[in-house]
Amino acid sequence: MNGTFELLICGGICVTPSGIGPADIGVINGRIAAIGSFAPANAAEVFEAKGLHVFPGVIDSQVHFREPGSEHKEDLESGSRAAVLGGVTTVFEMPNTNPPTITRLALEDKFARARGRMHCDYAFYAGATPENIGALGILEQMPGVAGVKAFLGSSTGSLLLNREEDILAALKAGRRRMAVHSEDEARLRERKSLAAEGDPRTHPFWRDVETARLSTERVLRLARLAGRRVHVLHVTTEEELPLLAEARDFATLETTPQHLTLAAPECYERLGTYAQMNPPIREARHREALWRAVNEGLVDVIGSDHAPHTREEKEKLYPGSPSGMPGVQTLVTILLDHVNAHRLSMERFADLTSAGAARIFDVAGKGRIACGYDADFTIVDMGAKKRIENRWIASKCGWTPFDGMMTTGWPVATIVRGQTIMRDGALVAGGCGQPVRFGETLPPSSA
Repeated sequence: MNGTFELLICGGICVTPSGIGPADIGVINGRIAAIGSFAPANAAEVFEAKGLHVFPGVIDSQVHFREPGSEHKEDLESGSRAAVLGGVTTVFEMPNTNPPTITRLALEDKFARARGRMHCDYAFYAGATPENIGALGILEQMPGVAGVKAFLGSSTGSLLLNREEDILAALKAGRRRMAVHSEDEARLRERKSLAAEGDPRTHPFWRDVETARLSTERVLRLARLAGRRVHVLHVTTEEELPLLAEARDFATLETTPQHLTLAAPECYERLGTYAQMNPPIREARHREALWRAVNEGLVDVIGSDHAPHTREEKEKLYPGSPSGMPGVQTLVTILLDHVNAHRLSMERFADLTSAGAARIFDVAGKGRIACGYDADFTIVDMGAKKRIENRWIASKCGWTPFDGMMTTGWPVATIVRGQTIMRDGALVAGGCGQPVRFGETLPPSSA
């Protein structure tokens, strides 16, 4: 190629749709302009990546950055800082804020808050409630909106869509893929007494397997009736997997690094309420079933479900303690450790953390290393071995359930649209994030 690149990534081992191998990547105007072998003299800036792996930029499709309303535990700046320090280039942020993100004004407020403050690219979900069902079809078409998120069982925040007629109406109200938190609210209420005071080990007994299975069975039935695509977030049970396998024509699913790494009862005995999240960490048979689903191709996406709370909040007496744990900063290294342990291939890592979300949510220009795509890269040292420590966590909460864990495989650079945002564990540029573009909401061309 003739001309000068603005950025040239030299000598890295690149994970592309054509395979994994050494290549140089040239960037112009924030997009990938060429892949091949090029002289460094052809670039204004050269990133020497010899010995490093260059992955497509990681998309974390499930984060809770708590702004507005709970900025004492996270905000859009601190959450996105944690993201880029962990190798994440794009996030989809959830609507269970205070006030919840359920109107056009609330979405516009979030985009205004994000401008010039977020370090990675971003999209926001619109939350579904019984009161805003009529507006969901309009909200999901706003530029930068990832779609609609429905809480079918109560969790953190006030959002809830649990009556069957409301769920069906919401599914009929739009056309983009709807994301759901799938737990059966009636069963949660019936079993609340099983959450023993002071004993977080009872969390997966209260929010049991049947609570998840019933809800997923229902939402799949209703989605089929409505002719609507759905994405079931943080799937945790072996029993849900056959249901989802039977619904592949319209349903996709996501799991988390926590559910692939931790198991009950050990995690509750060791971490107490710090292991508490919704849906819960379950016993090892579910973890192993999720790994089978990952390796059989059933799981489409791995997202962190980053949901921070302060130590003071997490140390309240169970079940008065809130559910949720941080994860956006540890997602990449936890999964790379699984790659190094041969539980996950590099190709599958790239698909689950980038291409999968781009594919099922129709993200424009992201998700792969290919000409014309955004120059988003997660550059990692597959041989680096470090200990995850609370002091490394950039989230305002200042802790991680993986504190003390040794992992092999660490991000060394985060590049967003051709700009290096993180290098060697430090933020080197900031506030450059932009809204994600989605194929289903691209504005008409003026040409």
